[in-house]
Amino acid sequence: MSSSVKLSPQDLPEAAPHNHGRTPAAWVTNVGLVIASIIAALGVGIPQMAFVWVGAALAVVSLAAGGALKALGHGQTSS
Repeated sequence: MSSSVKLSPQDLPEAAPHNHGRTPAAWVTNVGLVIASIIAALGVGIPQMAFVWVGAALAVVSLAAGGALKALGHGQTSS
């Protein structure tokens, strides 16, 4: 069965960057979120609400740091 959709070369998107997300912004965001989730999970398991809130705050900081690094040019370009 063949598709009825016909795409011409000008309709195709540009090729994605070849870094596959291996940028400082991506690493900072991912490592920060992993650490934040471990801390929050410990807080739920122990139970210590202080750990949960520290984990949540660290997640927000990690997202902000990743966004700032991307804005500074250390992330994958938006093509």
